[in-house]
Amino acid sequence: MSTLTPPIRPEYEHTLEPFTELPVERALPLATRLASHTWLRKGLILAVIAVLWELAARWQDNDLLLPTFTATARALAEGLASGELVEKVRISLAVLLQGYLAGVLLAFGLTTLAVSTRIGRDLLDTLTSMFNPLPAIALLPLALLWFGLGRGSLVFVLIHSVLWPLALNTYAGFQGVPETLRMAGRNYGLKGLLYVLQILVPAALPSILSGLKIGWAFAWRTLIAAELVFGASSGKGGLGWYIFQNRNELYTDRVFAGLALVVLIGLLVESLGFRTLERLTVRRWGQQR
Repeated sequence: MSTLTPPIRPEYEHTLEPFTELPVERALPLATRLASHTWLRKGLILAVIAVLWELAARWQDNDLLLPTFTATARALAEGLASGELVEKVRISLAVLLQGYLAGVLLAFGLTTLAVSTRIGRDLLDTLTSMFNPLPAIALLPLALLWFGLGRGSLVFVLIHSVLWPLALNTYAGFQGVPETLRMAGRNYGLKGLLYVLQILVPAALPSILSGLKIGWAFAWRTLIAAELVFGASSGKGGLGWYIFQNRNELYTDRVFAGLALVVLIGLLVESLGFRTLERLTVRRWGQQR
């Protein structure tokens, strides 16, 4: 009987003495606390770039080739204060938003079809192999023939620049969803669009966000490049057209101001847009470090 019944061990508790040899909590050095702020580290990088730019421009001593950082900042401030740059940015972002949203919707529909049917998967593989290596700006002459001198041509090339990288990233994310989650969704009776929205999209969200960021970068640079070639419809042009006009008039400081604004908008979208979305979703859910 004693061999079948395990012995009962007596319970006991050890009381530990408080640790007083060293302080349990101590303040970090000021340099360590400052280095923990991402915005401060990035601001320092931008400040170093600005100083190097200023020094290189002063050494070059030719405002026509390379204006100084202070001259560029002054031209940027004047353009924003007059409202000219604000209007150019509004025009560009309005066109960009149309093409970007249309590309996102088409990419989601194509990947949904690809994970649902075999013919959809073959269609996605074939189309991405054909059109993803094709530069969007190379389609601008055809877009001008098909849609004329207007917003439609720009939206067309923007859709092309967003659709294929986003579709590839989304489909790769869908393919990486664990089989356990797939089985759970099928056990709940989810099919079609509900299965994609409630199972595949949350699990593949890191890849989808990467595709959205890549698509945004491709769309933004495609739009600026297209506006440099053609971007004025009904007497109105966007930020790329502003750069092109000032280049023709040899206002190099305004050209650099337009380029700096392109970079600043990219930084703002990345920092305030996608980083916030990642923090509220995949990082909070533990899908990304």
